[in-house]
Amino acid sequence: MKPLFHICLITFIFLAIQSSQGQNFYKERISRDNILTLGVGPSFAYLDNGGQYRDLNFEIKPAFSLGLTKKLSPMVELRTTTGVQWISSGGNPPTTIRDKWFFDNAAFTAKGQAYFFDMMPSFYLIPYANHMHRSKVNLYGGAGLGVMQVFTQQTKSFNSEEDPTRHTITTGYVPVRAGLSLRIGPYSDLAGEGTMLWTFTDNLDGNVGNNRFGDHLFQAQLVFRRYFVPKTQE
Repeated sequence: MKPLFHICLITFIFLAIQSSQGQNFYKERISRDNILTLGVGPSFAYLDNGGQYRDLNFEIKPAFSLGLTKKLSPMVELRTTTGVQWISSGGNPPTTIRDKWFFDNAAFTAKGQAYFFDMMPSFYLIPYANHMHRSKVNLYGGAGLGVMQVFTQQTKSFNSEEDPTRHTITTGYVPVRAGLSLRIGPYSDLAGEGTMLWTFTDNLDGNVGNNRFGDHLFQAQLVFRRYFVPKTQE
């Protein structure tokens, strides 16, 4: 009886393993077309009172982002991103610039946060139909439209005793993102991502016309990407 029992037990275990593998194989045939992204990294703001950019004399601040992506095809996805970037004036402007700001009643300093929300299509360099078939390394990028609300405290001098005034501005922007992703598991990627938020205003900082371009934000983030499917499909 014992040999028969052992044979039955081994057969049962073998069939259970095969059934589990078969179920997992069938499960992975359902492509995980939803991606949750979480990013963090350094950033800077291109402002009229932001500093001397050619001399790399400006403030570096943190930025965070949270995104939800839906794959539409092997090459195209639609990404929704929200987040916050801290912004700050900086540098050491010469006296002639300070005199101009004084006569223009422009802000000498501006510090605060920029909250952003955008949607954009993104394209992969190496398309893939199923999350299990994606390449080890891939490039992606795209552009879209978004809205941003910026809260700052501004002063009209460099006097440390001056009480700053609070300001709020809302503007649209064009997000431009590109990244290099590395597959680190069946459902996870790690990416290095660069972002430019090209705003429609030159007045995020209370200072207009000092620089050639408007006020824009730049980010470099380390992004964790996690593929998932809705509960009803798991």
